[in-house]
Amino acid sequence: MLRLGVNIDHVATVRNARGTPWPDPLRAALLAEDAGADGITAHLREDRRHISDADIARLSEALKVPLNLEMAATAEMQAIALRHRPHAVCLVPEKREERTTEGGLDVAGDLARLTDYIAPLREAGSRVSLFIGHDPRQIEAAAQAGAAVVELHTGAYCDLDTEGRLADRDAELAGLAEGARLAASLGLEVHAGHGLTFDTVGPIAAIPELAELNIGHFLIAESIFTGLGPAIAEMRRRMEMARG
Repeated sequence: MLRLGVNIDHVATVRNARGTPWPDPLRAALLAEDAGADGITAHLREDRRHISDADIARLSEALKVPLNLEMAATAEMQAIALRHRPHAVCLVPEKREERTTEGGLDVAGDLARLTDYIAPLREAGSRVSLFIGHDPRQIEAAAQAGAAVVELHTGAYCDLDTEGRLADRDAELAGLAEGARLAASLGLEVHAGHGLTFDTVGPIAAIPELAELNIGHFLIAESIFTGLGPAIAEMRRRMEMARG
């Protein structure tokens, strides 16, 4: 079954806008867990713009489902991951000025450093995932670096769909499907995520090599109108429909 990981970052975004204790990201994570999420994703950014160190500590202690810690490949973040030993660590590119993660890691251009960076995380028991585009060079480099998982960046596909550039969208979808096949052939578990909505999830979920989708911003936005449980249930329904 295709797993669904729920990213709760933007519950923390709303909390931090007023500097109050609420809405509580841990409460959202526990609601998502009860609603059938297979895992919880949280991105601890260097600038701490949403998720905080305290959030990661509380999530690590309270969750029954796996925690996927998204983070930049820095010494500070490695130390935090080694302290908490989450089920999974997903390494993502990070720029201070970006609104959200833009593009994938350049694993091929930073292979030696990332190989050394990943090793202690693996030894600590965390499954290391690399957030990348579907470029074959990056997928092959991810396998060489010792990652267990690649998460394919679906942001371009979703943006092209929103812009109505359907031919380009379909070409991007084909690239993602080809990338998933290559990654699986190299022994990598394949995940995907970024920007997925009810309208865009189906063709991605239908890619047979995918084991997990990680979805956050849309589910948190939809929960304003329907509640988090129903939003997760509907996303699951659409994922399952895509799998036939």
